[in-house]
Amino acid sequence: MHTPREDEGPAVTHRVPFVLVGFDRELRVSEWNARAEQQFGRTAAEARGRSVAELLPLADGDWRDLWTERDDAAPVWLNHADGRTWEWTVAPARQGDQVVGVVCYGADVTARAATARTAELEHVMLRVLVDNLPLVVCAYAADGTYLYVGGQGLAATSLTPEQMVGKNPLVMFADNPDSVQFIRHGLEGTPSRMTIESLGRWWDSWHIPAPPDNRAALVSMSLDVTEAVDREREMRNKLELIERQQRVIRELSTPIIEVWEGVLVMPIIGLVDSMRTSEIMDSLLQSVGRMRAKFAILDLTGIEVVDTATANHLLAMIRATRLLGAEGILTGIHPGIAQTIVTLGVDLRGFIVHATLRQALKHCLAAAGDDPRAHARQF
Repeated sequence: MHTPREDEGPAVTHRVPFVLVGFDRELRVSEWNARAEQQFGRTAAEARGRSVAELLPLADGDWRDLWTERDDAAPVWLNHADGRTWEWTVAPARQGDQVVGVVCYGADVTARAATARTAELEHVMLRVLVDNLPLVVCAYAADGTYLYVGGQGLAATSLTPEQMVGKNPLVMFADNPDSVQFIRHGLEGTPSRMTIESLGRWWDSWHIPAPPDNRAALVSMSLDVTEAVDREREMRNKLELIERQQRVIRELSTPIIEVWEGVLVMPIIGLVDSMRTSEIMDSLLQSVGRMRAKFAILDLTGIEVVDTATANHLLAMIRATRLLGAEGILTGIHPGIAQTIVTLGVDLRGFIVHATLRQALKHCLAAAGDDPRAHARQF
């Protein structure tokens, strides 16, 4: 301690902005300043001579670890039992050449420690994701230059981080206008997401502008979705094939046959619902109009049961053919279909119904005044 001479005036004093705790090799407290009194609720008189481990219990660690004979010891963070974290900077206290104790200068870094732990956890999570998922994570400067490039996703490409950091993607990918425009939007401050093809792969990419006053102006994350895109394309091709096959099956199951000049027959086979009857009607009416048919025979021999909506569609089909100038005829009605039509209460007067296709054809030929034997001699 400096003692001023009488001619130097009053001594200059100040309070240090940190806790000061000193102890000897047996951990007995030798120094305890006013800030320590404020922070730990013990006066210097109460603290001196007592064990620092007793006065300031730790959640983990040991005060003995702070003992040092070096003047350049690194600061140590200790978690105290009261939930606070303190940073202690330690200096040896010497008596001559002998170290007789240590003086610890402490600052409460609880908030900083919590932030550091969170940052460390975030770093670990990011590292785990980047190193194990097919991701590419990038940070860009304001002009677009790569500041950081990393991620397991790069393994599927021909590029390495060393080939990209310091380069400008606006130049590297100038031949890919979609990528260039995507990056420009991000650099302009517009968060965006796009599935884009680049480097021979498909990427689901997010561009997120960084907060102001950061070294990075833009951060991007790109997930390799090439396999998913390939599966989707394969699935779409299969669906298109199935749809084409279904159209062929529908056409085969409801063919329109011109069995005689001006006489069309449409045999219906299989399950019939409202959607299919709508398609059948469209196909029948187009054929009647295109071939200028006089008769359209709807043969129901191949179906046994229909619901009321379908029965209505079938009858509507016959009415629609009349509007095109053709006569609609029903044949091959099963008992179940007949019961459904009766249940509807439909007035069948005016409808031509025959039990078999043979009878319906005889009706058409007779109505047209044709002699089948004469037509047979023409072939």
